Amino acid sequence: MSSIKVGIVIFPGSNCDHDAYYVFKELLQCDTKFLWHKEGSIGDSDIIILPGGFSYGDYLRAGAIARFSPIMKDVVRFANNGGLVIGICNGFQVMVNLGIVPGLQQPIGTTEVSLEHNASFRFQCRWVDLTINTHSNCVFTRGINRLHIPVAHGEGNFIAPQQVIEQLSNNKQITMQYIRPDGSLANGKFPYNPNGSMLDIAAISDTTGRIMGMMPHPERHIFFMQRDDWTYLKELAKRENKEIPEYGEGLQIFKNAVQYYN
Repeated sequence: MSSIKVGIVIFPGSNCDHDAYYVFKELLQCDTKFLWHKEGSIGDSDIIILPGGFSYGDYLRAGAIARFSPIMKDVVRFANNGGLVIGICNGFQVMVNLGIVPGLQQPIGTTEVSLEHNASFRFQCRWVDLTINTHSNCVFTRGINRLHIPVAHGEGNFIAPQQVIEQLSNNKQITMQYIRPDGSLANGKFPYNPNGSMLDIAAISDTTGRIMGMMPHPERHIFFMQRDDWTYLKELAKRENKEIPEYGEGLQIFKNAVQYYN
């Protein structure tokens, strides 16, 4: 059992909390616990996860009400003091509403970007390809060049004033972008960019690299067999006499968080 302590915040409507718990508890052997939104403290957590789902039913707008949950005051304190935080999908939306990312203004707490309704005005549930900014200082993306993981959201359209976009780009805070299968940027083209995000942005970090918000779901590609095309790749590996991997690409995101403390 690792000595790393992981706290997973649960809001009414969270539905990816157990996925994240399984990754940290069973696969990475961390001291993992759920943190109910009404609690006032995150305790002695080393890593905080804001999972996906539909917090408070996404009333008003996605992530808007969760920002007022009592526990979020301590999450903001933790983030301001250099803690490791990752928000996935709805967790990203909560972070944006609280100003935890991109955190251009310090101390954090000012809303600077927005995640709006998908350009298609439809919920998008599909697999996407992502390029990773290898020049970023983001803890969670270290050693990763590309990912194939799913998205499942209705409000993932990343929008920000042009000045903020330029700052994010110059600071290398854009950690993931949607791409086509050939590796070129999606350039807003659906379905490669599933929501219409500016600059094909799928994830951003704060200026320190210790806090990241992302729309895609790495916790849904922990095992190779979760891939949408795993049967094809399995047959291809068999014909080429190659070993079939056990784990999926999303696992490295969480491994990086744990390795940060080792």
